[in-house]
Amino acid sequence: MKINSAEFIISNSDVSKCPKDPLPEYAFIGRSNVGKSSLINMLTNHKNLAKTSGKPGKTQLINHFKINLNWFLVDLPGYGYARVSKKTKEVFQQFITDYFEKREQLVCAFILIDIRLEAQKIDLEFINYLGEIEVPFCIIFTKADKISKTKIDSHIAAYRKELLSNNWEEMPQHFVTSALESTGREKVLDFIDEVNNEMFKNNLL
Repeated sequence: MKINSAEFIISNSDVSKCPKDPLPEYAFIGRSNVGKSSLINMLTNHKNLAKTSGKPGKTQLINHFKINLNWFLVDLPGYGYARVSKKTKEVFQQFITDYFEKREQLVCAFILIDIRLEAQKIDLEFINYLGEIEVPFCIIFTKADKISKTKIDSHIAAYRKELLSNNWEEMPQHFVTSALESTGREKVLDFIDEVNNEMFKNNLL
């Protein structure tokens, strides 16, 4: 897929105020500081589409970006550590669950995971949560340029083992990426393109 246009549309914390357009949406979410904004900018080939920050917890709203005029990329707040008050965290955690449980236009979520780290409990819990509410998702492993190919393979294998031991029949579809080196860009965009084509072909939206 070639990205011809990427436009910010709206930020809000109320799912009912999200765009009404009957276009497929792909939501990006992960732990704070997982490299989400950098990945989004890499995928869309825009340096500043999503705001990057060294401070964890920068994204605190549902951010909609219209891509190629025919699908939405949705940037969601990170879960886990963030330098916000407990009350604020409770609020945005609630609208995160509202989004996943109520948003009809959502066709796939991308759970971002830092490939440098061993399997994290909070990531596994979120994977299981999406499985329980039956939201289609893929895993995007980020920051692949930071460790060796051997470690990448061993960390993915650890996730596979953990999930298979927790009643998953197989490892969810996953992509290995690096925002710095644009690794995985074409594979992620081709996946989105295939899903979009299938949706439009079958008039599912």
